[in-house]
Amino acid sequence: MSESPPAAGPIDNSERVHVLDALRGFALLGVFLSNSLNWFNGRLLLPREQALSLGAPPLEVAVNSLFALLVEQKFVTLFTLLFGLGFALQMSRAEGRGASIVPVYRRRLLVLMGIGLVHMFAIWFGDILTTYALVGFLLLLFRQRSEKTVLVCAALFLFVVPIGFSVGQRVLPALTGGAAEVERAQKATREEEAQRRAAYLAGLSSDSVVTTQQANARYGWDSIPNPNRPVLLSIILGRFLLGVWAGRRGLLQDVERHRPLLRKLTAWGLGVGGVIGLVVMGINLALLGATSVPGWVVWMRVVKDVGILFLGVGYAAAFALLFQKARWRKVLGVFTPAGRMALTLYLMQSVLSLCLYDGWGLGMVGRTPPSLTALLSVVLFAGQVAFSHWWLSRFRFGPVEWLWRSLTYGRMQSLRGVSSPVSAVS
Repeated sequence: MSESPPAAGPIDNSERVHVLDALRGFALLGVFLSNSLNWFNGRLLLPREQALSLGAPPLEVAVNSLFALLVEQKFVTLFTLLFGLGFALQMSRAEGRGASIVPVYRRRLLVLMGIGLVHMFAIWFGDILTTYALVGFLLLLFRQRSEKTVLVCAALFLFVVPIGFSVGQRVLPALTGGAAEVERAQKATREEEAQRRAAYLAGLSSDSVVTTQQANARYGWDSIPNPNRPVLLSIILGRFLLGVWAGRRGLLQDVERHRPLLRKLTAWGLGVGGVIGLVVMGINLALLGATSVPGWVVWMRVVKDVGILFLGVGYAAAFALLFQKARWRKVLGVFTPAGRMALTLYLMQSVLSLCLYDGWGLGMVGRTPPSLTALLSVVLFAGQVAFSHWWLSRFRFGPVEWLWRSLTYGRMQSLRGVSSPVSAVS
């Protein structure tokens, strides 16, 4: 009589790969900075002249430039890679138990989607959890594919599909409707979006919680039929697959064995990504305040996306290598508890930002320059890190992680007690 596979359940702290937790916590800081400097402070909702005025002083130009070079989209990329890597880990652990990953993984994604939908419409429209859950289902199609197939598909979704889609978006309408008609349609779209953003900003400036959240839900709903969404979904799937490939290879789970490759990824990632980032930054500075933008700048988006991916990979590889050194491990290990309860902290960041920027809170939306926004974000995140250390010294999971696991496994998980000390050196 054969034994049935062990029942699925959350992993113990002793089974965790602490470098991944620390890296996830580090990525969460960059995600918070990106969301704060682009959306929470209202910068992307302001009229162009007002946004330029806020960012005009030399200090603000420097902060904006460094943000664009080192942070914007790089940490979101890193976070996405870790999602795919996490899928590979779940798959290998399920195989080790002789169980199928599919049932539990599907429930995990369905619960994550539910949490994301609540976040999107009740708190902040910029939720990424719903998108991760939707695209995450597609990873099941690759669970039995070879590493080579996964890597080739990652390249297709990261580069070929977005380029083809962008070319089709711009070339086909011009061929069928004429360049003048295309320009009129694009201008109308830009004007409509500007009106929607102005209405959203007005809603956020209200001193009524109901009004601000109604404006958020309305803007989130109207943003769903975005013509660029297929490109976003393709890029996210490509990053997921790159993470799956890295997880299968064990790049971050066994750093010592892969040290030569990680060194190459660090050098190429930071080198190529840094050079591309500097070129893009130079172009942005040259065009700062320009009334019109040359048509060729549109195609710089492809080059920019390549640079973002290289830097994201470079960050991950460099972090993993540094984490192996005892002195650096003590420093970087501070992020470990934050990474273990990243879902809780991600949602908390949205709530804290509403209190800080919305009209019913401190009413700072549309008023804080980049330097102050960055400072506030770092201070708030430091508080979150301290909170995560305190919480995980008393409980097994973060509160939202506990809810996620309980709903996934269909039974209440034990929250009290710590399976082993929260440590960065395990």
